[in-house]
Amino acid sequence: MAANKPERHHEETDINAWAVGKAAIALGLGCIAVLFLVLGFFKYFQAREQALQTPARAGIHVDASRLPPEPRLQTSETLDLEEMRAAEDRVLNGYAWVDGSKGVVRIPIARAVDLLAQRGLPSRPETAPQSASDASVPAESGLGPKMIQPGGPLGEKRELAADERR
Repeated sequence: MAANKPERHHEETDINAWAVGKAAIALGLGCIAVLFLVLGFFKYFQAREQALQTPARAGIHVDASRLPPEPRLQTSETLDLEEMRAAEDRVLNGYAWVDGSKGVVRIPIARAVDLLAQRGLPSRPETAPQSASDASVPAESGLGPKMIQPGGPLGEKRELAADERR
């Protein structure tokens, strides 16, 4: 070849196409082998799990010692919800003794509302307003046991000083 007129050719020594083809074939065969291996494990574990489980037949008593501890998952959510709501309705809309010895009874909500409307809410008796001299001021924001009389802590000292002067 002449340096001033290069000819265009591809490089034949860059890649070995047969080696790349063999690697692709080996990779495909390896994937297929792994697929069959995983399917074999799956079938083996599935058969082992089925052999360990005893089939549950209708009408057979279930042994309570084999049940998992409480709380268990619900088997019939709809029926459980209906039973719970029926029990709540019996409590809310029925009469029953709460404490017979003390004479405490439970009455339906509608009846309790009617009685409350007839009798009214209980309230404190109205008294005369409290004068400012009778009020006490809390010493702490938490209304603790110590109470300070009006005038604050310095008010007491001023009163003592005034009494001493007399």
